[in-house]
Amino acid sequence: MKIFNTLRRSKEEFIPINDKVVNMYVCGPTVYDLFHIGNARTFIFFDTVRRYLEYKGYKVNYIQNFTDIDDKIINKSIEENRTITHIGEYYINEYYVDADNLNIKRATVNPKATENIDEMISLISELIDNSFAYVVDGEVYFSVRAFKGYGNLFGQDIDTLKSGSRIQINDKKRDALDFILWKKSNENEPGYNSPWGLGRPGWHTECCSMIYKYFDKNTIDIHGGGFDLIFPHHENEIAQIEALSNKKLANYWMHCSFLNINDEKMSKSLGNFLTARDMLKDYSSSVIRYSILSVHYRTTLSFSDEQIKASEKSLYRINNTYKSLLGFKNSNNLNDEFDVSFIYDYKNRFIDKMDDDFNTADAISIIFEFIRYINKNINSLSSIEVEESISIIEDFYNIFGIRSCELIEEECVLPDDIINLVRERYIFKKNKDYQRADLIRNELENRGFILEDINVGTRVLDANTKKVISTIEDIL
Repeated sequence: MKIFNTLRRSKEEFIPINDKVVNMYVCGPTVYDLFHIGNARTFIFFDTVRRYLEYKGYKVNYIQNFTDIDDKIINKSIEENRTITHIGEYYINEYYVDADNLNIKRATVNPKATENIDEMISLISELIDNSFAYVVDGEVYFSVRAFKGYGNLFGQDIDTLKSGSRIQINDKKRDALDFILWKKSNENEPGYNSPWGLGRPGWHTECCSMIYKYFDKNTIDIHGGGFDLIFPHHENEIAQIEALSNKKLANYWMHCSFLNINDEKMSKSLGNFLTARDMLKDYSSSVIRYSILSVHYRTTLSFSDEQIKASEKSLYRINNTYKSLLGFKNSNNLNDEFDVSFIYDYKNRFIDKMDDDFNTADAISIIFEFIRYINKNINSLSSIEVEESISIIEDFYNIFGIRSCELIEEECVLPDDIINLVRERYIFKKNKDYQRADLIRNELENRGFILEDINVGTRVLDANTKKVISTIEDIL
């Protein structure tokens, strides 16, 4: 298995520290609002990474934090006249609602920043004692130039970095690049007691302290997050942990690229801001997950109605094959001879794509090659071949977090005249009167129905959605 490591900007063989357990930390949400579809891309991708590692036999110790003390949360509490505790608890609960609905597995632990203030104060004190941080007027700053490795993740030498939009300018700093570890509370703002006065931790220190605590100060295997977190957030995490421990924070750094809406950056000012909850009103979690995973995680994803509707049709095509295989599993019309080598070939190629930096887009392509083969040869499969084919699709569903139950709908009751036409066509086809059989097929297509012959009869699909709406057994 290979992973693209942001730190070295290349694919590297994945060698976990422990051959049975993978320790993984992914930056979670700042809980002041519902999370948007861009956040959902990151959460869904790393959920898929976790699922695939579990499929490969690893136990995954998956930690994802909640930032529940932050300027945005304070502003929200003032705006809504509620405490920061109420804001945090409310949106943490709402996060779970949307994440559960998106079939994102619960983390091993979801630590809250507010539950780890003592650990943050301890970490900051240790940085001060070791001359990596300094105190100015009740605030604490990290001295970037005291840490020699700063800029390695971002890929820039420290002397080329300048203060700007991603670096807060503050006259209290000794250097423009220095970042805050402890922020003094203004009047009427919430805060926590510390050796430096009433205040709250900086965002970068929050994640550091939770990684330090929940992984027992050990190097972790994978640290993940959105592409926008590389600098300054993850760079500043590295600086704090590695300055003190003199060992790597993480062996592999993974970052998920951006998500645009109709080729435009998502923003409230453009009116194209979509929460995950907005999307779940119109589409199932399976379709949303499939749509997001149909593009490689390091490639910018342009989300649009056309893109997600195309994904919906593609996913239903896969599921129609899955339903056919389930139908054949219970059929008596199966061959005794079998050769599962072709099935294992598709399975191995799927695994190869996932092993290559979790290339979900190419893995989906292999699944489509597989279902095309199945659809072409389904009438000649043996029971073992059917079972192994079902297993491949179910593995795909489990790794991608797709709920097949969302895709299987109750069959509709077709009008008698449609049922009679389907059976008439079957008689014509059985008698090799293909001309009249094709005339009936064309008539049904004009009326919005597509026919698909299977071993036990004929499936009737909706011509627009390609969804199976009924299966008619050929009883003469």
